[in-house]
Amino acid sequence: MTARSVPERPVFVTTSEKEVWRLLVDQLPDGCVVLANLRVCGEERDHEADLVCLMPGNGIVVVEVKGNRVWVEDDQWYQKWGGSSRWIDPVDQAARTMYALRDYAEGDFRHGGPRLCWSRHVVLAHTALEQDFAMPECPRWQISGSNDLGDLGARIWETTASHRPFGRIPDADDVDALQEILTGRYLPSRDVVTEAEDRALEADRLTAEQAMLLQVTRLLNRVEIRGGAGSGKTVLAIRQASDLASGRLTGERRRVAVVCYSIGLSRHLRRHLLRGTKADRPVFVGTFEEFGNRFGVRSPGREESERWEHDFPAEVAERVSTLDEADRFDAIVVDEAQDFADHWWPALLLALKDEEAGGLYAYSDERQRIFPRFGRPPIQFVPLVLDHNLRNTRQIAEAFLPLAPTGMDIRGGDGPEVTFVAAPTAEALDAADDQVDTLFDEGWRPVDIALITMGKRHPVQEERQASLGQDGYWRSFWSEDDIFYGHVLGFKGMERPAVVLCVNEDGDRDRSAERFYVGLSRATDRLIVVGDPAVVRRIAGADVARRLGL
Repeated sequence: MTARSVPERPVFVTTSEKEVWRLLVDQLPDGCVVLANLRVCGEERDHEADLVCLMPGNGIVVVEVKGNRVWVEDDQWYQKWGGSSRWIDPVDQAARTMYALRDYAEGDFRHGGPRLCWSRHVVLAHTALEQDFAMPECPRWQISGSNDLGDLGARIWETTASHRPFGRIPDADDVDALQEILTGRYLPSRDVVTEAEDRALEADRLTAEQAMLLQVTRLLNRVEIRGGAGSGKTVLAIRQASDLASGRLTGERRRVAVVCYSIGLSRHLRRHLLRGTKADRPVFVGTFEEFGNRFGVRSPGREESERWEHDFPAEVAERVSTLDEADRFDAIVVDEAQDFADHWWPALLLALKDEEAGGLYAYSDERQRIFPRFGRPPIQFVPLVLDHNLRNTRQIAEAFLPLAPTGMDIRGGDGPEVTFVAAPTAEALDAADDQVDTLFDEGWRPVDIALITMGKRHPVQEERQASLGQDGYWRSFWSEDDIFYGHVLGFKGMERPAVVLCVNEDGDRDRSAERFYVGLSRATDRLIVVGDPAVVRRIAGADVARRLGL
């Protein structure tokens, strides 16, 4: 039998208080509650109870704990304190605290009926007491010494069970009400959303500091910025495109295109770049497919992989080679450049006004190369490396760090621990849905949450894509009314404060480790991973599995 402690793991000033708390929690019967470190403001002074025992079927006992050596001399209590002694009055202290707590509780509207049975008890944790100890203000049944600790729970119980001066015996409902009264009501609770917003502001500040790179490299026209997940690459790409278009970097407005592979990322880039005055915005922001469509090249069907990799980019290159000077670009910014195939780069170079001196800026992370294509631009870049993680909490970044392309200095701040929920692959999707409820219970809003799959797409994602189309589906990413259901293939460059990553695959497909790395890094603040532990070990290795608590 054990009592329940509130709080569950209290912090004590002295080891004596902790020792007595542990004994009472272990020795008191089930249903009892031990409250620790209660403070109450009285009319004349404040009072603090070391422990309060709420015992249904018995009573309420306020416990005053004194450690070190305690003795009585000339009817006065003393306690050893450091190298000297000090005057104390534990009996009066226990009585005053009991009355203050009782008066406070009885003043609450939830305290109904006649007065409950209250008493107090003094524990001298390091001082032995004779069995015949007697003082007028403190009978032996109301004080325990170090030689009584073996049955301390029984002695506290007997304080009211056998020595009830007055009062109604509390039942379980009374104990529940007293717990609520004595621990406060309508208290400000931890707000995970506000904490995430505060951390995001700090991440934005750190990323703004990192943007000094753009000022330093403003005279370079061929730069590749490499960095792991959470290093702020996309934020820098947005900043650079905006600065080039508005003339903030060079003092001269440039005609700028911003190109990426995935639709979701392109819509994210548009939301940030296609605002403000038209003169200060990039001329084009979109996917490579939309880049080709802009110049009249028809998109292949999704099943025509050969056309996507070779014919389509060749047609785009041919078309842009005939563009007038006014339709070409001074600079092109490519985000998630590792997604681009070899044959795509010539079309971009030909779209520049000056193929030699035109600006081409690539942002890449080789470990996020999750598509079955490999490409490098046919030019020499000046490489710059971002080796800080700014966007993820320390707990999330440490989970995926072994999968990152380089070692990273984690500067994203602290957050909740990463949670792993074990589930067979076939049941992972249902288990992931259950974890969304966990996030709601923690206080996250729908707009904060994404459920991302690694294998088959979630049925909600399939339904939304079918009914809304790709544009409508990605517009729903910013909806405040529901969580977002996505897949790691389309979520690169995107983030959400809270993510449930569903490992609903067996780990045998190509580039599963890269997919897992992308999935782990999409949450900025709260990450829950759902899947088969054996599959996770096969995909990510023992080090990542250990960091996930497997």
